[in-house]
Amino acid sequence: MMSVEEKFRIVRSVGEECIQEEELLNLLTKKPQPICYDGFEPSGRMHIAQGIMKTLNVNKLTSAGCKVKIWIADWFALLNDKMGGDLDKIQTVGRYLIEIWKAAGMNLEGGQVEFLWSSEEINSRAHEYWPIVMEIARRNKLPRIVRCGQAMGRDERHELTAAQIFYPCMQCADIFFLKADICQLGMDQRKVNVLAREYCDDIKRKNKPIILSHHMLPGLKKGQEKMAKSDPSSAIFMEDEEDDVISKINNAYCPPNVVDKNPCLEYIKYIVLPWFSEFKVERKAESGGEKIFTSFEELAADYEKGDLHPADLKPALSKALNRILQPVREHFKHDENAKALFMKVKGFTATKRSN
Repeated sequence: MMSVEEKFRIVRSVGEECIQEEELLNLLTKKPQPICYDGFEPSGRMHIAQGIMKTLNVNKLTSAGCKVKIWIADWFALLNDKMGGDLDKIQTVGRYLIEIWKAAGMNLEGGQVEFLWSSEEINSRAHEYWPIVMEIARRNKLPRIVRCGQAMGRDERHELTAAQIFYPCMQCADIFFLKADICQLGMDQRKVNVLAREYCDDIKRKNKPIILSHHMLPGLKKGQEKMAKSDPSSAIFMEDEEDDVISKINNAYCPPNVVDKNPCLEYIKYIVLPWFSEFKVERKAESGGEKIFTSFEELAADYEKGDLHPADLKPALSKALNRILQPVREHFKHDENAKALFMKVKGFTATKRSN
């Protein structure tokens, strides 16, 4: 049986930031199966951070005894006018994303992972949900809610739709509606999770949701702090073909001797090493020969010194990523349901680009 300390080490490793560590340790000591919540808007193709990093994180959490509720935020995608505000298209994308996680190796055995559609859950338990939304809205001034939205300039705030004001109140309510002990979302969702903790202070609730925010992978181009679905060359997508992966990595920003803000090194740190527990570089003997790195610190040291060159790192990275993605490609080639979903989503995104 896993010790509380070991559970804490595994769960804590999921987050770049944890608010608060002592609360997390206390939760794992007292509750055998804590509830972790993660949500996503079905809004198009899935990039590798959402596909592989989420798979890694969910598998870590379930291995430590957590139950993970994945909130398929179809109504939220509608509020954000995703897929042209067409709920049927949004739900098709949602089903496609679940197929990817299954193919990528997310451990769905034993019911420790539950996919919940926001539209279904809210409609079936409206009497529970909407009073929480209204109470959160009642207790917060407009500027506080606006700060939880996307980063925007002062002039842009006057262009907000009512839906964009409503959205953070609903997202905050999700946490309590799902009875989440841990909010396991990206660093970009930190503000609304903090709003949930502040709401607990307002209503004098002692057990606050713990915020476990995971790292956000940068885009592959210089200066891209976040992957952009609108720019296909900024990210590896889960059903990219081998040649696509090789081409994107070959063209990625990867300055020699520079570790900081180097997207290729970030891919190795957050995807390849956690997946394989090693990173294998194949080189000619005169260039240093084959080397297997088992820690990011070792790899970063070699790269900074110039002992590992981008010309050797990039092919090794492409090869590792293609190994990770191959089961997903196979699934979408041979499973008729998955293939049909992918063709529909491909059609939606092609139509969106041409409009």
